[in-house]
Amino acid sequence: MARILYDLHGIDEGLRFSPYCWRVKYALAHKGLDVETRPWRFTDKEALAFAGHDKVPVLVDGDEVVTESYDILRYLDRAYPEAPLLGEGVAEARARFFKHYAERSLAPAMMRTIIMDLLNAIHPGDRDYFRETREKRFGRALEEFHSPAKGLAQLDAALEPLRGHLQESDYLDGDAPAAADYLVFGSFMWARCVSSADLVSNADPVYAWVERMLDQHGGLGRRAMRVTDIEGAYR
Repeated sequence: MARILYDLHGIDEGLRFSPYCWRVKYALAHKGLDVETRPWRFTDKEALAFAGHDKVPVLVDGDEVVTESYDILRYLDRAYPEAPLLGEGVAEARARFFKHYAERSLAPAMMRTIIMDLLNAIHPGDRDYFRETREKRFGRALEEFHSPAKGLAQLDAALEPLRGHLQESDYLDGDAPAAADYLVFGSFMWARCVSSADLVSNADPVYAWVERMLDQHGGLGRRAMRVTDIEGAYR
């Protein structure tokens, strides 16, 4: 049976911007595993009812159905042990730290910087849902939450430990990328797909790492559609 990944799309079915789905797509490429991606929208909850879940990524691998990006990476290591992603013991603990770091330090700063670009990139049929759920989460209107200056300052501070690591190593996992890199890079792919904002200076070690990650697995990230590629979509 085909391996299937349900993957969030925006105003174009080719615009795939979920940071969590990008983690999984890089992990699958790392393992050398083919996958069919199926476009999904925020409001299409019924399409995922079979998984007992209401958001992506959802991976269907034969009879196995796995949800949540980190759990999918763990499943891939169990089912396909060659080219390990997470490792064991200390290695997995390190990867889990980077998961939380990306979600709790990087993503909030990026969100504050790009949220109005993100709203523009979302499928029109999902925008009311997105606005309602995020304004409830933030406790304010998206326009009030949006502050590129504050977001970039917050991101710059949050990137300091990443800079220190990347001054000593090409990748978070050492000489070659693995789970830690994919868990963090998913957030950068999210921002890249929906916004033209420059999040880091090209003199920053993080910028050089992002460029290396874009070229990994045959240019997987660099080939991805961006909202700026869609005529009339970016304003």
